[in-house]
Amino acid sequence: MSEENTTERLDFVRTIVAGDNKTGKWGGKVITRFPPEPNGFLHIGHAKSICLNFGIATEFSGVCNLRFDDTNPTKEEQEYVDSIIEDVKWLGWEFGDGPLFASDYFKQMYDYAIELIKKGKAYVCDLTAEETREYRGTLTESGKDSPHRDRSVEENLDLFEKMKKGDFPDGSKTLKAKIDMASPNLNMRDPVMYRILHATHHRTGDNWCVYPMYDWAHGIEDSIEGITHSICTLEFENHRPLYDWFLDQLGIHHPQQIEFARLALTYTVMSKRKLLELVEDGLVNGWDDPRMPSLSGLRRRGFSPEAIRNFCKTIGVNKFNSTIDLALLEHCLREDLNKTSPRVMAVLRPLKVVIDNYPDGQVEELDAINNPNDESAGTRKVPFSKVIYIEQEDFMEEPPKKFFRLAPGREVRLRYAYFIICTDVVKDENGNVVELHCTYDPATKGGDAPDGRKVKATLHWVSDEKALNAEIRLYDHLFTKENPSDTKENHDFKSNINSNSLEVLTNCKVEPSLACAKPLDRFQFERLGYFCLDYDSSDGKLVFNRTAILRDTWAKLQKAQKKKS
Repeated sequence: MSEENTTERLDFVRTIVAGDNKTGKWGGKVITRFPPEPNGFLHIGHAKSICLNFGIATEFSGVCNLRFDDTNPTKEEQEYVDSIIEDVKWLGWEFGDGPLFASDYFKQMYDYAIELIKKGKAYVCDLTAEETREYRGTLTESGKDSPHRDRSVEENLDLFEKMKKGDFPDGSKTLKAKIDMASPNLNMRDPVMYRILHATHHRTGDNWCVYPMYDWAHGIEDSIEGITHSICTLEFENHRPLYDWFLDQLGIHHPQQIEFARLALTYTVMSKRKLLELVEDGLVNGWDDPRMPSLSGLRRRGFSPEAIRNFCKTIGVNKFNSTIDLALLEHCLREDLNKTSPRVMAVLRPLKVVIDNYPDGQVEELDAINNPNDESAGTRKVPFSKVIYIEQEDFMEEPPKKFFRLAPGREVRLRYAYFIICTDVVKDENGNVVELHCTYDPATKGGDAPDGRKVKATLHWVSDEKALNAEIRLYDHLFTKENPSDTKENHDFKSNINSNSLEVLTNCKVEPSLACAKPLDRFQFERLGYFCLDYDSSDGKLVFNRTAILRDTWAKLQKAQKKKS
C-alpha cells in the first residue's frame, strides 16, 4: 500500500495487515483467500468477503487466492464452480493462473491425518452420528469419551487405511481428533476429521471414499497455500482454537485468523438453505431471478459491479453484527447508474396522442441528450411524428390542484420537442380515456417558447412512427418485512413473501435507438427509473427489467438526519 493510502482511515482488518507489514511479521507478504464451498450460488453477502479479501491483497501489493472448499461431493457441482468464477470475475477481481481447490490437497491432508494418528492425536471411532452427538455433551455438561478413543496407533492406522480403500459402509466409522471431551468449547470435543462417503467427486471422481470435514480441511488449506491473513466471518471465531490446535500439532505454517461481521440486509434473506427453498418451491424463477440477492440475480436485475464494490466499501468492516438498510445498496446503485447510463425515452402504459395540426406523414429527427452528467456521451436522434404516446398517468381529465401535467385545455412541454395543448378526449364504451387530440406550437421546437411563456410540466413520449414494442418487468422487494426471518409462531420466512414483487407490462413503447441494445445493457428511462435489457430478449422482442426507481430513499433519509442534527 502506498504511503499516501496508509494515511487514510483503515478498518480494523486493514489496520492489522498494515501493522504486520510495518513489523515485518510475514516478511512483507500479504496472501489472502476467498474460500467458497461450491454448493450454491454466491450472493451479496459473499461480495463483502470477496471485496475485502481481494481488496486487501490489491491495496497491499499481495495475492488473493480463489479456493474452492470442495470437501463434500454430495452437495457440490461443477455448475456452482463455474458460476462462482464468473461472479468473481464480474466483480472485477483477478486470481492469477486459475482457481485452487481443497481437492488438490486431499493427499496432503490424508498424510497429515496419518501423522496425527501416529502421534496418538487421532483415532477411528465406530459411534454413529447420533451417538456422537450424545457423547459430545451440551454447553452445560461435559462430553463422554468414546469407547474407541484408546485404540492403539497400529489399529487406528489399519482401520483408517481400510476406510480409505472403501472396506466400510457410509457412516460406519469416522476419524476423530483426540483433544478434550470436557472442553468448554464444543468444537474441541474430539471433532470428526474424516467421514466415509462412497460418492463421486466432481473433480477427483471415485478416487476417494473418505472426505475431510470442513474444520479439518480449512486450516490445512490455508497453511499449504501460505496464507498470511485468514479472514473469516464471526461464526468461525469459536472454531479458531480448533484450527490452531491442528496446525500446532502438525507444526506447520500458521496463518493469522481475523473474524469480521457478515452482511445482513433488510427485506432479504442470505441463508443458502432459505434461498434454495425459494428456488425449489417455485417462489422465484431460479437463482438468477432479479429479485434474488444472488450475484447472478443482481447482475440480471441491472446492478453494476462498480455499484456493489462501492457499497461494500461504504458499509466497511466491523466486529459486530448489524443489518444494513437495503436503501443504501440502492443508493450506491443509483450513484453509479446516474453517471454511466444513457438516457432514453420509454412509455410503460401508453396513451395515444394525435397532434392534429402536425403535417401528415412528416417525421422529424430531434436531438436528445444521452447523459447530462457526461458531455462525452453526446446526443442521439429521436423521431417525432403526428401520433405519439405518453404515460396514462401524465393525463387527468379533471386534475386536482397540484397536478401540473396534461389536462384538457392545458399546455405542457414534450421533452426535446414542442409545447402541446390538449383539445379533445376520446373514450371507449366504458368511459376510459383511450386517445387524446392536441395541437402543437411549431415555434417551440426544442422545448422553449420564443415569447417567454412557461409551462409547469415536461413529459416524456415515444413516437408511433418508429416505436418498438417491449415487455417491461417491474420488480420490488421480495419480502414485505424488513426482517423476513422474524416470523410468528408456526410460520416461516416464506409467509412474508411479497405477492406484488413482480409486475409484467406487455404493451410498452420504447424509442428505436434501443433496437441495438444487448443483454445487460443499462439505461435510464427518463422520469421512470433505471432499466436493464434481459437475457430473454430476442429478435423482435425486447424485455427490460427495472433495476431501480429514480427516487433515492437513502439520500432523503440522510438529508433528514442532517436537518435534525
